[in-house]
Amino acid sequence: MKKIQMVDLKGQYNSIKDVVNPSIQEVIDSAFFINGPKVHEFQKNLENYLGVKHVIPCANGTDALQIAMMGLGLKPGDEVITADFTFAATVEVIALLNLTPVLVDVNPDDFNINIEAIKKAITPKTKAIVPVHLFGQCANMEAIMEIAKTHDLYVIEDNAQAIGANYTYTNGDKVKAGTIGDVGATSFFPSKNLGCYGDGGAIFTNNDELAHTIRGIVNHGMYERYHHDVVGVNSRLDSIQAAVLDAKLPYLDDYNKARQHAAKKYNEAFKDIDSITVPQISNNCDSICSNCDCHVFHQYTLRVTDVDRDALVKHLNEKGIPCGVYYPIPLHKQKAYLDERYNEDDFKVTNQLVKEVISLPMHTELDEEQIAYITSTVIKFING
Repeated sequence: MKKIQMVDLKGQYNSIKDVVNPSIQEVIDSAFFINGPKVHEFQKNLENYLGVKHVIPCANGTDALQIAMMGLGLKPGDEVITADFTFAATVEVIALLNLTPVLVDVNPDDFNINIEAIKKAITPKTKAIVPVHLFGQCANMEAIMEIAKTHDLYVIEDNAQAIGANYTYTNGDKVKAGTIGDVGATSFFPSKNLGCYGDGGAIFTNNDELAHTIRGIVNHGMYERYHHDVVGVNSRLDSIQAAVLDAKLPYLDDYNKARQHAAKKYNEAFKDIDSITVPQISNNCDSICSNCDCHVFHQYTLRVTDVDRDALVKHLNEKGIPCGVYYPIPLHKQKAYLDERYNEDDFKVTNQLVKEVISLPMHTELDEEQIAYITSTVIKFING
């Protein structure tokens, strides 16, 4: 059996290096390392894939979120609602811009931001909602967009973990994750479903005026060299990373199908284990199947009950099975984001999830033998 990786980037590279290597070499031969033709080529191809009018590449996913908020003109003191159960980058950029983060609880089944919690958190100072499409599937965007419309709020989609996923409306219509709100942001960190070989990110929008503003922000506020029309930053996707991403983009749907296939195998193995809750599918999708495209499994995250989760982590590591706990500490309990306004009763789900979640290896190169070994090891531990 091959060594099990949490994310097998080397295995994936070996399967496509005949495509990736010439693309990288083309950039090196051209010496167009910043904003070269490959960046613009990737931008257009991603726009076509997502069905969105504007993709603005940038240096990383955290920058993408920050620049999206800058582009919307949010002001210090404006309140921005987001999920308590996610990576810190989402709340980090809110704080960096001197906005006021308002953390709310998530759903126990799909781990995404809770709609009733959003409604409860809205005040006259609320200006935006940042739903995080956690672990590979969309938050309830239909309900979130209705709330935003009612209260005149912006919606900024954190799509770092769900590139390629579809959101299914109640009428059956489908749109790509990250293209529903006013603006979406994603990361191309190497371990993402579409990852480069360094850092990278992008911002999506169908708003022409907002896209124009953001294009200036990512380039020091310039539309014309040495003319700084808006306050900007230096956040550009370099051409080599764009070359990697453009080479990998045609494989994205196949990569996501491979992840879905692995998730289905995991689910089948765990279906009769009472102390395991497998990832739940929401957003009007019925189940995990070969053609289901609403969950792209950036992570495969279980909930374990009546089990010592940390002991299970230790056991798996001893057996050569890497695993992760995403996330062990709620954001509202992180030292940087403590706020006396928060009431623990408002975070019951998140406070429970951090004790129960465990993420198993999930990537495009998982094979049947590895999955069988992983699942049998988990089950043997639980059954004692």
